Amino acid sequence: MNSLLQFKPLIRYTKLLTTVCLSLCMTAALAATTDFPKENVEEFVERMQKHGFDEAEVRALLDQAEHKQAIIDAMTRPAEGVMPWHEYRKIFIKPERVEAGVVFWNEHADTLARAEKEFGVPAAYIVAIIGVETRFGRYTGKWRVVDALATLGFNYPKRGKFFTSELEHFMLMTREQNLDPLALKGSYAGAMGLGQFISSSYRNFAIDFDGDNKADLWNVKDAIGSVANYFAKHGWQAGKAVASQAGVNQTPPEDALSVHGKPEMPWSELKQAYGIRQHDIPIENEDLTALLAFNQIDHNQEPHKEYWVALNNFYVITRYNHSKLYALAVHQLASETKRRHDWLASK
Repeated sequence: MNSLLQFKPLIRYTKLLTTVCLSLCMTAALAATTDFPKENVEEFVERMQKHGFDEAEVRALLDQAEHKQAIIDAMTRPAEGVMPWHEYRKIFIKPERVEAGVVFWNEHADTLARAEKEFGVPAAYIVAIIGVETRFGRYTGKWRVVDALATLGFNYPKRGKFFTSELEHFMLMTREQNLDPLALKGSYAGAMGLGQFISSSYRNFAIDFDGDNKADLWNVKDAIGSVANYFAKHGWQAGKAVASQAGVNQTPPEDALSVHGKPEMPWSELKQAYGIRQHDIPIENEDLTALLAFNQIDHNQEPHKEYWVALNNFYVITRYNHSKLYALAVHQLASETKRRHDWLASK
């Protein structure tokens, strides 16, 4: 009898602990379902049913998706939106990244050569995209894609429509590719693989380039082919120039400068209008061009404008990321990597 009395407090404690654990589990489950506005969830569930998804399947996925405030915080301050060019450039154009690009190029030379031949996109630009996006596959993102897309789709009204659409594409993509939607990780914006494709781009431009009947952007060969295909489908002009730094005799007004580099003025007119001097690439008079300005500092740390003439292929790079800073970083990394690659090959 005394022995039983000794164990009664332990029994009561165990029951209490079990009750607390169950309560916490129920609270966690409830939190998962209430991370996102109910009306947004209901609308999305209905949308996915039109694609043949079972209602319970969609709800089960969303119940396991989690709101991540850090994702919204990152979305509100992207480097392309807050950094001047001279600081942004330092992130990507550095000797160690160029050297890593040469190593990547040499390791995958045959695949890169095949992609260049098939799609007309120079190997250097394929290498540069993968280098800028994921450091040649070393960092493909830490966020679960479903968390990123649900957070931005349901809890970030500024771009909710876009990211809800990407969540829709994500579910379709994982069904088409037979992938686990809870296992895939990517950037805070839901971009995936070595080339960081968003879900809609994955579905539209990712290709099987290694012959296994599956487009796997975590596979190097498929990533290389998919980046080349993306550029080709967006109008890359084989054999044509990308951009050139230029001097001006007459400072152009702000309204004459392009925001994203879309070429709209023939080179003959642009160079005459502002007395543009351009020397390092061939541009035909009839080629459509755009004039871009970037914030730079000189050796005395004095700010000034750096002007660039952009052609169609520069604009194609901005279809990957709409920032002109991004496109110029890709162009310069491609140029530096090719220069280093060719020099080493000649030794």
